[in-house]
Amino acid sequence: MLLPVMLALSCTDRPASRQDGSHPSVRFVTVDDNVRLETIDWGGSGRPVVLLAGGGNTAHVYDDFAPKLTADYHVYGITRRGFGASGFAVSKDRYPVDRMRDDILAIIDTLGVERPVLVGHSIGGAEMSAVATLHPDRVAGLVYLDAGYPYAFDNGTGPATSQLPPISTDTLPTWPTPSDSDLVSFKALQRWNARVDGYPIPEAEWRQLWDSTSDGRVVKPREPAGMNTLLTILQGPKKFPDLPAPALVIYAIPHVLEAWIRNATDPSVHEVANAYLSRVDPLVEKQAKALENGAPTARVIRLRGHHYVFISNEADVLRAMHAFLRGLK
Repeated sequence: MLLPVMLALSCTDRPASRQDGSHPSVRFVTVDDNVRLETIDWGGSGRPVVLLAGGGNTAHVYDDFAPKLTADYHVYGITRRGFGASGFAVSKDRYPVDRMRDDILAIIDTLGVERPVLVGHSIGGAEMSAVATLHPDRVAGLVYLDAGYPYAFDNGTGPATSQLPPISTDTLPTWPTPSDSDLVSFKALQRWNARVDGYPIPEAEWRQLWDSTSDGRVVKPREPAGMNTLLTILQGPKKFPDLPAPALVIYAIPHVLEAWIRNATDPSVHEVANAYLSRVDPLVEKQAKALENGAPTARVIRLRGHHYVFISNEADVLRAMHAFLRGLK
């Protein structure tokens, strides 16, 4: 049965832009009372692919990655509620991941997208598993980009979510912060990030995440309205013991922090960061094996890379995705 929220959908387009991948079109789809979600269309032809961002990000995090898929697929992206330009309202009547699932289903209905491949980074894996569990017939496949963690798959044999702390916790020394010279523009902030993490997040994504002055100087990160909903998912994840659709699951194993360690001025960073990774990577490997054993039809790939594996290991991820998508019915 179609979800009630799908019965009263509307959408508006942002003024014109080309759909050639590098100049996507943006529209806002109403999924709830006074809640419109940003939906990006990078264009392309062929099987529909819908990109879901990780926690704290918007669909613009794929602005450099998505155009590389448009030669073979029609590529869309969704910015979840409470982040970037998307609206937000608390849904007291349902668990957050169920609300996000319903938002995705509402948007693909509005766009007229039939049986897309869902591609999710990080906590986007929870949303994909929620969609596929409720409506396995409505997705052609699932691609987990370092997203196959307990919030997306948990049959009781892998580690608990609480055992997998994010890299930016107090487990590590203070995370680097940009200097005044790194905040003169979004382009400068992007260059700073590339030096620290070893890969460039698209400039358009920084414009979604930070505020700026009228002369273009970056001033401070924004506080997303939807962050608490993600924390709820992490702290008490809904269990998905199966992957009821064809799945490609890519893990960053081992995770790397080489650029950050190399550029750190704190001499203790190398030792503490390596201690962190030596604790986390075995847990990630345990999760990968639990998924391999519990979802034997899934294809699991391990890549030495950053958590943003689709940026740090772009060519490998694109190669794996093309091979996987070509094999789908």
